[in-house]
Amino acid sequence: MDASWEEFGWERLGHGVGRRRLPGWDATVALVVGADAVLLYDTGSTLREGAEVRAQAQALLGRRVTHIALSHPHFDHVLGTAAFSGAQVYGAVGMRELLRRGADELHTSAVRHGVGEHDAAEAVDALVAPQHEVCGEWTVDLGGGREVLLADVGPAHSGNDLVAVVPGSPAVVLCGDLVEESGEPQAGSDAFPSRWPASLDRLLALGGEDAVYVPGHGAVVDAAFVRDQREQLAVRFGVS
Repeated sequence: MDASWEEFGWERLGHGVGRRRLPGWDATVALVVGADAVLLYDTGSTLREGAEVRAQAQALLGRRVTHIALSHPHFDHVLGTAAFSGAQVYGAVGMRELLRRGADELHTSAVRHGVGEHDAAEAVDALVAPQHEVCGEWTVDLGGGREVLLADVGPAHSGNDLVAVVPGSPAVVLCGDLVEESGEPQAGSDAFPSRWPASLDRLLALGGEDAVYVPGHGAVVDAAFVRDQREQLAVRFGVS
């Protein structure tokens, strides 16, 4: 399986861990494979995109996605979730209610950024809110010794930032939009700029100096990049 990631257009990040950078917004989706279960981190911006990721995962692994972790409640990371029927969905605490009452805002944001009206409406109508909300940390056991630590490290980029840490040599840290490489980190109306640097401090503590850090948008980076981005954000928003 590890030899096949690239054949399907995915980037291998470690043993049983790979990601794909989706077209359009360069958003990352990632798979973590255990002996008994498969976790997907983020689901894309439309049901069509989610279905494509589902088909690729099935072809690559010969198995279904069983668990989904959503990094934060922005359209390009959550609107493909309904394509994964039966999966257990995790989000940071508060995300369930936010998605339920914020469907119109998600639709507006998707269309404003270039998603077709029909695709946006279809995805929002089928929107899946997390069944499991992470407050602090939650370990998901995928079997065969493969565990994924989900950590609620926000608020920062949004009010509901969830990262996934996959232990290994090196560890892989799925950062969502707490870290961005292909552009400057975006601070929208739901961001908490004054708390963002502290969230990156926690991210670095969870991953460690030798981890592979996977931004929500852009190429894989190291701890030094995350630390530098943390300092830039601190200066930008006037916090320590």
